[in-house]
Amino acid sequence: MADALAQGSSKATARKLAENIERIETLGKRLMSALSTRPMPNPGIEAPGPDLLMTAANAWMKTLSEQPARVLETQVNYWGDTLKNYANVQMAVARGQAAADHDDASLDKRFSNPLWQSHPYFNFVKRQYLINAKALKDATQNLQLPDDTARRRIDWLTSQIVDMMAPTNFLATNPDALERAIQTEGESLVKGLENLVRDVERNGGDIVVSLADRDAFTVGENIGTSDGVVVHRTPLYELIQYKPATEQVHEVPLLVFPPWINKFYILDLKPQNSLVKWLVEQGHTLFIVSWRNPDASFADVGMEDYVSAYLDAMDRVRDLTAQPRLNVVGYCIAGTTLSLTLALLKQRGDDRVNSATLFTTLTDFSDQGEFVSFLQDDFVNGIADEVERHGLLRAKLMSRTMSFLRPNDLVWGPAIRSYMMGEMPPAFDLLYWNGDSTNLPGKMAMQYLRGLCQRNAFAAEGFDLMGHKLHISDVTVPLCAVTCESDHIAPWKDSWTGVAQMGSKDKTFILSESGHIAGIVNPPSKKKYGHYMGGSDFTHGHQSWKESSSFAKGSWWPRWGEWLAERAGRMVPARDPGQGLYPAPGNYVHERAA
Repeated sequence: MADALAQGSSKATARKLAENIERIETLGKRLMSALSTRPMPNPGIEAPGPDLLMTAANAWMKTLSEQPARVLETQVNYWGDTLKNYANVQMAVARGQAAADHDDASLDKRFSNPLWQSHPYFNFVKRQYLINAKALKDATQNLQLPDDTARRRIDWLTSQIVDMMAPTNFLATNPDALERAIQTEGESLVKGLENLVRDVERNGGDIVVSLADRDAFTVGENIGTSDGVVVHRTPLYELIQYKPATEQVHEVPLLVFPPWINKFYILDLKPQNSLVKWLVEQGHTLFIVSWRNPDASFADVGMEDYVSAYLDAMDRVRDLTAQPRLNVVGYCIAGTTLSLTLALLKQRGDDRVNSATLFTTLTDFSDQGEFVSFLQDDFVNGIADEVERHGLLRAKLMSRTMSFLRPNDLVWGPAIRSYMMGEMPPAFDLLYWNGDSTNLPGKMAMQYLRGLCQRNAFAAEGFDLMGHKLHISDVTVPLCAVTCESDHIAPWKDSWTGVAQMGSKDKTFILSESGHIAGIVNPPSKKKYGHYMGGSDFTHGHQSWKESSSFAKGSWWPRWGEWLAERAGRMVPARDPGQGLYPAPGNYVHERAA
């Protein structure tokens, strides 16, 4: 092999190529073996159901029969643009350089390599991709669809196809990958195959690209390191109490419920951006819940079990601090469940909660936003089948769903860097946390999807739980809601809509710049994202509220800190949690989803 490859190249290069071919053969066998372990796919979660495809086909036939000129015009424009692009590349080849672009592709980081502009071949490929993408989007925009849900689903599916077919996703049309392969004498492609095999082996036969280096971080050692102890443990959660950083603390303790879709240490990544550390430094006796990562034995755990866990954690905090009341925080789905818990306490006449804060929380699901494609019956029925098979909504499916809301950033871009460029995933704490996903108990997942998301029961006829019919208007405690302007998971306008319906007379709403995570993990020291606050109009829609608010530069943490301090009572001697059961961050946080 080496002798054959040596012709036209050095012996060292030939030997290296031969070695790489042997590595590729070995990796190929491992890849086939790993792919063979993939379980039988579930069609319900792999593609849209036949109803959507039939809707699209009927809409196309209707448009063609009623507006044939419009359809023909779209087709003729596509042909014309394609022929013009071909003629341009012919002239560019003759000149030896492509003509200057006048499109928006220069703003697209996928096309940042200068060859997309200067090289006739790559310039032609890029322009044709943009022509194809425009033609697809124009064709779907012309469809006469029955309702807004169908429109949003078709638009989403079209965008997915457009992003998937980008020339950067293919080796032969990716100049960065080709340049790297030449520079490394093919080593980058071999390393890329190694990365692919690693990901497939790790994920039971599924191709799930690693977003971060899993070996770069250890929870409790270089992330999630705030000083505390586990003071209570149940089969569903551990309760962590953090050691005080001040000689005196506020009388009213603070209990944080993080989401159980991911792990709690998003609030304690590093000392520089740790909300846990900051709250302790503000003089709060801080408790946080670390949820269990469920396995199949948790299949019958439902929303009622999580609400019961909220009540149990509150009781434990009250016992440990000898305080009858406490302040509470809920983040994302934990904020939704906290709202249910507050409604339950109201109906029971229990006033243990002094104030509540909701981070990026949805309680009114009348507008399903970017999740509309995943909340229709075809996909939810597919999830129900998954739950029936595994007892869980598995972390891999949840992670994949979230990733395809931002496919270029969380799917195709990382795959290109890992599999084509041969790069190792970055040592980035936020992406490490993002990849440390959790399973959801089957019963709880279906209650959430069917009852809260699809039927919008909490904001409509009432959500049945624990013998009560809970309504959003039952939330009457002093309330602060923090949302994020570019949040695609819990859009701020929808969070606002829920808060506006709550019965609290004391309501504060904060709108932070940035997204679902960066807008919350926004320490004052960074001075990065500003926020809106002070609006008091909760009767004329979210835009009127924003217009009545004021904008301030920098983090919202200090403003919320002032709000919280006003409701946290007098100062008392600091409370030392002692030895507890074992040190923070506890044991449950280390359990990874299978």
